[in-house]
Amino acid sequence: MALVIMSVSYRFTITRASFQPAYVKLWESGQLSRRVELGLEKLADCALCPRNCHVNRLENLTKVCKTGRYATVSSHFAHSGEERCLSGSRGSGTIFFSSCNLRCVFCQNYEISWLGEGHATKPDELAEMMLDLQGKGCHNLNFVTPEHVVPQILEALSLAAKRGLRLPLVYNTSAYDSPDSLALMDGIVDIYMPDFKFWDPCQARRYAKAPDYPDTARRAIKEMHRQVGPLVTDEHGIALRGVLLRHLVMPGGVAGTAEIMQWIVRELGADTYVNLMAQYHPACRVNETEYPEINRRITGREFRKALDEFYAAGLVRLDSDAIPVEPGWLY
Repeated sequence: MALVIMSVSYRFTITRASFQPAYVKLWESGQLSRRVELGLEKLADCALCPRNCHVNRLENLTKVCKTGRYATVSSHFAHSGEERCLSGSRGSGTIFFSSCNLRCVFCQNYEISWLGEGHATKPDELAEMMLDLQGKGCHNLNFVTPEHVVPQILEALSLAAKRGLRLPLVYNTSAYDSPDSLALMDGIVDIYMPDFKFWDPCQARRYAKAPDYPDTARRAIKEMHRQVGPLVTDEHGIALRGVLLRHLVMPGGVAGTAEIMQWIVRELGADTYVNLMAQYHPACRVNETEYPEINRRITGREFRKALDEFYAAGLVRLDSDAIPVEPGWLY
C-alpha cells in the first residue's frame, strides 16, 4: 500500500492576523456572562453529560464524574506531544481536568480519569492557568476531558477574557457530551477535538461502560461540526478553527474503524481532518485475566487495515504525523 498523504488545500487556510477567537465577540457583547449563569444553574440539577445524574453539584454532591462545585485540575503545561497542528513550535496550552464520565477499562490516564488525582480549582485560579499558558506562548488552550466541567470552564473563561486572553480554545473530548453542554459552548469553542471510540453499543458497554456511547458520539460530533465546520489552519499549519477527529485503532478491530470512517464521510464530509492513533497499549484494568482479548498492542497489519479503511471511505485529510515510522511495521 502506498501511503499518499493529501495536503491541506488553500481553502482550509486563513491568516492568523485575520483570526479572532470565537468567545471574544460573546465576551464583548456580555453574552458570555449569561452563558456562565446558565451553566451554573444547570449544576444545581446536573444533566450536563449523558449520565444525567441529577445531583446538586453546587452543594458539592457528586456521582459518576466525582466533581462538585469546582473543577478538579490534574496539571497544566505547554504540551508538545499533541498533533503538530496544535502543538506547533511552542506547545498546546493543555489543562487536564480530573475524573471522567466514561469508564474506559484501557484508559492510559487512569490515575486522572479513574482515581481523580488533582486539586479543586476555583474560577480565578483556573483563569490564571489560562493566562499563564498564553504568557508562555502556547498556540491555543487545550481543555482535556471537559465534558463534566463546562460551566466551570465558562466561569473562568469570562474572567480570563476580561484580562486579555485571546488564544483559540480546543475542546478535547471523548464525544460523550450532552446537547446542553454543547449548546453552552456554541460560539465559544474554536476547535473541537472529539474521539470517536466505538461504533457498536456492545463494545462500548464492555470497554467504556456506556452502551449509549455510539449514538451519543454521533449526535455530539455532528453538532460540533455544525458549529465550527472542517479544520482550518493558519499560514504556518497551526489549527485555528474546526473539527479534528481522533480514532484509536484497537486490537481485533473492536472499535469498528471501517464503520466510523464511512460515517465520517457520509455525515461530515471527505474533508474532515482525522487522526488515526496507533498508540493503544494495555493499561488500567486490562490484563490476562480481565479483557484478555485486548491485552496486547495492535499489530502493523491492523494499523495498515485501518489506513486502508480510511482511504476506502473516501477521506483525504489524514494526520500523517501519527503514522508509526518503525521500518517494516506496517507490512
